[in-house]
Amino acid sequence: MRRTVESAPALGITTLTLYAFSSDNWRRPQREVDNLMCLFQKYLDSECDQLTDRGVRMSVIGRRDRISGPLRRSIAHVEERTSEGTALHIRIAIDYSARDGLLAAAGRLARGMPPTREAFERSLYEAIHAPSGTRDVDLLIRTGGEQRLSDFLLWESAYAELYFTAVLWPDFTGADLASAVQAFAARDRRYGGVQRTAP
Repeated sequence: MRRTVESAPALGITTLTLYAFSSDNWRRPQREVDNLMCLFQKYLDSECDQLTDRGVRMSVIGRRDRISGPLRRSIAHVEERTSEGTALHIRIAIDYSARDGLLAAAGRLARGMPPTREAFERSLYEAIHAPSGTRDVDLLIRTGGEQRLSDFLLWESAYAELYFTAVLWPDFTGADLASAVQAFAARDRRYGGVQRTAP
């Protein structure tokens, strides 16, 4: 994770969202879940100063009612300490499910009001504890040879370019990130329009 965070700004990346723990991961063995939650808390506590020094803003998206009080406090502390960071916005998805977020957002919409994309997006950001104003996903990278979205950022990835790599996440380097960005830059993003032609 540190390698990716350090490499991202030089590649023009302003927001980076990492999927750390899905809502479905609660079904894993309890010891594994406990170890992961402990790891998250240790990371937040140990990296806060370095993130602040680098001008990195961190926020955590997903549910917070099922994680421990100490982890919630660590999240709140890091979010507050790094809130002024402008070099990179890193979002960590913990206890996150895009489908659950969409359902929660729909339930928050005012009854009788015509739904708009803007109103729904605001409701979704509130449901998953995401800061408002976050842009849609441009590039979604899936490591480890998997070729599926796994319930990740479904609304925000409507026009995302998908990049699949066999490299496992623990082995993912700045060079791997640069390769993904290079492949992304070569694509023709039409957003439903026609293919661009050279002048």
